[in-house]
Amino acid sequence: MSEKVVKARDFHRLPTGWNIVFNCIAGIFAFLCIFPFLFVVLISFTDEGVLARDGYRLFPAKWSLGAYRYVFESGDTLLRSYGVTIFVTVIGTIVSLLFIAFYAYAISRKSFKYRNFFSFFAFFTMLFNGGLVPTYIVVTQMLGLKDSIWALILPLAVNAFYIMILRTFYSTSVPDAIIESGKIDGAGEFRVFLTLVLPLSLPGLATIALFSTLGYWNDWFNALLYIDKPDLVPLQSMLMRIETSMQFILQNSQNSSLSLEAMQSMPQDTSRMAMVVLATGPIIFAYPFFQRYFIQGLTVGAVKE
Repeated sequence: MSEKVVKARDFHRLPTGWNIVFNCIAGIFAFLCIFPFLFVVLISFTDEGVLARDGYRLFPAKWSLGAYRYVFESGDTLLRSYGVTIFVTVIGTIVSLLFIAFYAYAISRKSFKYRNFFSFFAFFTMLFNGGLVPTYIVVTQMLGLKDSIWALILPLAVNAFYIMILRTFYSTSVPDAIIESGKIDGAGEFRVFLTLVLPLSLPGLATIALFSTLGYWNDWFNALLYIDKPDLVPLQSMLMRIETSMQFILQNSQNSSLSLEAMQSMPQDTSRMAMVVLATGPIIFAYPFFQRYFIQGLTVGAVKE
């Protein structure tokens, strides 16, 4: 056996110990990232009286579902708000992904005559916008979306920053030779995009889809502006209304004996933690769906021709 082979084997054996160290460091770091949310979950299941007496503890003396019971009783339409938010998130992500994917692909092609104009048109909106009042007039009067489910979808459908990200991804990760081969075989632009570009762009599309999903799920401002019907109130807006009602009761507890009784039976801190769990918990399940595309995207550009 040659000396080079022996050195190569020794070289591959050396990192084993360091791999264990680095894995432990990564595991500790991951635990530190997850621990705050787990601690919030534990607090949400803590009895309010025990929390006021003992403070925040990992293992409280008494467990309770009072916080979740209060939230569901205060927001009698909470389940409906969940349905509205899920619908808006799913449909909005699909619509947003379609708009952004087509727009970004068009301005990424060098053969597109007006690519510079439309690139500047999208970039300009990142620097300047019409403002809140003109936007409200356009959405409510010109488009007539007041108290409509589309008022929660269309204002967030197109994001110029996401367009720039995906345009860069198309330019760097989709070779021109693949597009030219499709055109040589007689495929049009639309077919080339669907059959050749999209399969190669799944990591980039998954990233934009995740950003859009988080944006729609956490959106509450559009509901505050455009939604008055109780049936169309999304989850985040509903939780804010519950929090506002709690603050109103607490601030006026000294002026009313009824409010004082309500304050004494109100799980103040634990209910806030329960709201965090209810608002954050479901969206966590979206990450495993996109994770494999992120891992696939790590190798994009790693091999050079």
